[in-house]
Amino acid sequence: MSDASTSLARTYRYLRIAIAGSVAALFVAIGVAMPAVGVLPSISHYFYSPARPVFVGVLIAVSVALFALSGRGAQRVLLDVAAVLAPLIAIIPTPLVPGVVPGLDAPCPGGDESCVPAGFMGEVGNGVVTYLIVGAGVAVLASVLVVAGRVERGGTLLSVTVAAVILLAVGFGWVFAREGLLRWGHLLAAVAFFLVIAASAVVVAVSPVAGAPAWLSGTYLAIAIALGVVVLTIPVYGGLRLGAVDGVFVGETVALVLFAAFWVVQSVQAWDASDPAIVGPRRPPAR
Repeated sequence: MSDASTSLARTYRYLRIAIAGSVAALFVAIGVAMPAVGVLPSISHYFYSPARPVFVGVLIAVSVALFALSGRGAQRVLLDVAAVLAPLIAIIPTPLVPGVVPGLDAPCPGGDESCVPAGFMGEVGNGVVTYLIVGAGVAVLASVLVVAGRVERGGTLLSVTVAAVILLAVGFGWVFAREGLLRWGHLLAAVAFFLVIAASAVVVAVSPVAGAPAWLSGTYLAIAIALGVVVLTIPVYGGLRLGAVDGVFVGETVALVLFAAFWVVQSVQAWDASDPAIVGPRRPPAR
């Protein structure tokens, strides 16, 4: 392996490890915050705790890493979409029921049961506007690179189109339907993010790289199925409680563990690969 390819292998290797490590960092930050705020109804609620800087930073870092690792083909588009969704989970907080977070007195206007507290609206507004401006800039840059022939055309155009739809939806919501965006934006972005990752795991499972061990496809499929079940059945178990722990907290924890597991397996599979894409040519048929 050349020095250049060795450098590329290290770069992509560390990016994959960093994604899994980001999940571990988030869990550590939540654990450190628990003595002050206790076990909150969901991991998303730790946005309102001392863990907020790590919560936001982890999601932004994951977004950048996903863009860098998007690869080619269907997985490329899926990971690009996941990268567009991840910052929304960070900058649009989950609505808060007053009194849920100890020490945070944040009544909702008009007697609403839950809301994004007024004290956080400045940060949210800054984050949304920054997201829209930076996202539009990245989309324009990608389009220019397509026209210049510097990137693969089909996949890039599809990624830009999906990103543009998301950006327009967020922009429209912020200007014309802000209350709805604040109430549903975090949940929709999180659900879509994990489902896109599950779809990416399916793509990797059904498009094995030549010479890859047989257990990899089964592992990816298991992760995809488990992730899909955890996310789609939240309405079923979300209202349940296991002692002092809410069902949503458990579900989000499992989803994050599965997300990290996906990238651990990707790291193992592509440890020495200099190509960012995992999906490669299908295995030749047995003779």
